[in-house]
Amino acid sequence: MTTNREPWREAIRITLAHRSGGAPGASAVAEAATDIWSQMAALLTPVIGVRGVDVIFRRSLYLASKDFPWLVPGEEHGDSVALLVGIKARLAVRDAEDAAEAACTLMATFLELLTTLIGESLTDRLMSPVWTHPSPPSEKRPNHDGVANL
Repeated sequence: MTTNREPWREAIRITLAHRSGGAPGASAVAEAATDIWSQMAALLTPVIGVRGVDVIFRRSLYLASKDFPWLVPGEEHGDSVALLVGIKARLAVRDAEDAAEAACTLMATFLELLTTLIGESLTDRLMSPVWTHPSPPSEKRPNHDGVANL
């Protein structure tokens, strides 16, 4: 696969940190990660269907498990919801940094696989609402009477 994961990894890291509320615990990271997954699935289901999201998710989990073998449950049967609940539970008991890196790897792998299916441009457009973007420094600053200066 030839896509560059770094922009997605950065967006995922920022979003995980923002949604976990800066809480240092793995349970906050696990909660944030499952919230992100839910939002991603909701945005993608109308485009590739529930089964399409599920297939890419399971393949991503398989690939991410090469770096994080503890991420995969002993048994992969059941629906995606049960699988996601299990992943959330495994993330919650890890070190916060390890949980965040595993979630980031899983999501970046998912996005890379999705890109091979629908293309980079459509992936970026569909997933854009998910990511927390850092606020750019304002070019306009209010002066003492509330009028913006350049």
